[in-house]
Amino acid sequence: MSINSFGHLFRFTTWGESHGPALGATVDGCPPGVAIDAAMIQHWLDKRRPGQNKNTTQRNEPDAVEILSGVFEGRTTGTPIQLMIRNTDQRSKDYGDIANTFRPGHADITYHQKYGLRDYRGGGRSSARETAARVAAGGIARAAMPDVQVTGYMVQMGEKKIDRSRFDWDVIGQNDFWCPDPVAAIEWEEYLQWLRKDDHNSVGAVIEVVARGVPAGIGAPVYGKLDTDLAAAMMSINAVKGVEIGEGMAAAALTGRENADEIFMGNDGQPVYSSNHAGGILGGISTGQDVVVRFAVKPTSSILSPRKSIRMDGTATDVVTKGRHDPCVGIRAVPVGEAMMACVVLDHILLDRGQTGGVRGKIG
Repeated sequence: MSINSFGHLFRFTTWGESHGPALGATVDGCPPGVAIDAAMIQHWLDKRRPGQNKNTTQRNEPDAVEILSGVFEGRTTGTPIQLMIRNTDQRSKDYGDIANTFRPGHADITYHQKYGLRDYRGGGRSSARETAARVAAGGIARAAMPDVQVTGYMVQMGEKKIDRSRFDWDVIGQNDFWCPDPVAAIEWEEYLQWLRKDDHNSVGAVIEVVARGVPAGIGAPVYGKLDTDLAAAMMSINAVKGVEIGEGMAAAALTGRENADEIFMGNDGQPVYSSNHAGGILGGISTGQDVVVRFAVKPTSSILSPRKSIRMDGTATDVVTKGRHDPCVGIRAVPVGEAMMACVVLDHILLDRGQTGGVRGKIG
């Protein structure tokens, strides 16, 4: 299986399966001298860790990261950083009934069609368990650019959206949903519990990720656009089916006067904008405003309601997926989206450093 690596200069390769002994990431291209230790990475992994509350899967993994190489006396050496996370709470027997059956909505059938075999224990490489390695790599990226702050949060669960007039950055980490609207968080709690316990169902979500402190001038025209790589990064996350930058699809309903972010000179001699419909990116290059990305996550396909499918021999069957699964996978996708944003931004900072040396066009 090829193409398990992501990035240009800051590049990571993930490895391992959902029910294997371990998984992890090999991070290459991190600048030397970055202060890092396992606790710093663990902080971000704990945001994604399963089994922390009743609204996520009850698989209880500590997700304890081990740094095997690339760090000496608390600082990166510039050589490949090997990160490992051991699996400790696999229950492969939960998947015995579907060893020869394709679960609807899962990658079972396409992996079989492409490779002729598949790891049916939790989906193997197609499992969202793989994203723990991305979050670990994202922890390295964050440490390498301390002036950039990346924050993700849920703005929609199913048909239920936040009220942006109640948006509060301070409440994002105070509820199970990383929700910036405290009223919506209460409503979502009641809804998700009913969906899981009574309806035996799941639901999708929309996550927004904002990077603040991104310098103007990173990204490149045409094929090296910052938003091109951000879209690829978010689409590579399990269960993601759509990505927007800035105003996104809603821009199609705007007029030119409404959509154009007007530009003025600020008191500090730097340009300021009247709005941010562009999501902090123009022509593939950052403006210095917040970089804003949204992505849509489909409902978890593993549900207790029977769904029709076929077996490997082509015969018809009904599938009820046992095991421990997220009723809304979007909850734990938030820290994954943050990690991918961090990795892309650092990658483009390094690319710009290599191409321009940080030289910028003069204004004023």
